[in-house]
Amino acid sequence: MGRELRIPKALTALPAPVRWLAVPVALTCTVVVLIGSWSSADPDVEVPQPSGRAAEYCRALADALPRELLGHARKDPSPASPYTAAWGGSPRTVLRCGIDRPEELDGEHAKDWSPTVDDVTWWSQQLGDGGYRFVTTMRAAYVEVTVPAGAAQNPFDPAAALSDLVKAKIPG
Repeated sequence: MGRELRIPKALTALPAPVRWLAVPVALTCTVVVLIGSWSSADPDVEVPQPSGRAAEYCRALADALPRELLGHARKDPSPASPYTAAWGGSPRTVLRCGIDRPEELDGEHAKDWSPTVDDVTWWSQQLGDGGYRFVTTMRAAYVEVTVPAGAAQNPFDPAAALSDLVKAKIPG
C-alpha cells in the first residue's frame, strides 16, 4: 500500500510547465544568492587590528588616501576597514596600515633593498608571484603596500607615490 503524493492545491492550479520548472528555478536562485554572499568577502586581504596611537595614525592616513593611485581607481577590500585600501582590479595594489612588525625584518631579509622616499624608508620583499611587498620602517605604525606582478609599471611606484601621505600622517 503505497502512499500517494499530495500536491498542494495552489500548485495544481498552475500549468504543468510552470510546476516542472518551479523547483529547479528555486534551487538556482538559492545557489546564486549563496554564491553572491560568499563572494562579497575578500579573504585574501587580512584586516590589521592596530590599537592605541597606531590605530589613530592609520585612521588619519585612511582619511587622506587618494581615490586614484597611478591611474588606478580605488576599490577597497571587503569588509570595509580604515586599515585597508586597494587600487586597481586584478591584479591590484593593497595597502594595510597597523600591521604587526614583520618577522622578516629580523631575519636574513633584514638587509634587503630598502629605498627611502621623502624620509620614509620602505623595506622590500620580492614575493613568489613576482610581485613585491613594501613595509615602512622606523614609523609609529607599520604600513604595508603589496604590489602583485603587473599591478604597476615599476613595483615600487605605488609605495613611492604614497610616501608623502605616510610621512604626513604617521610620525617617524
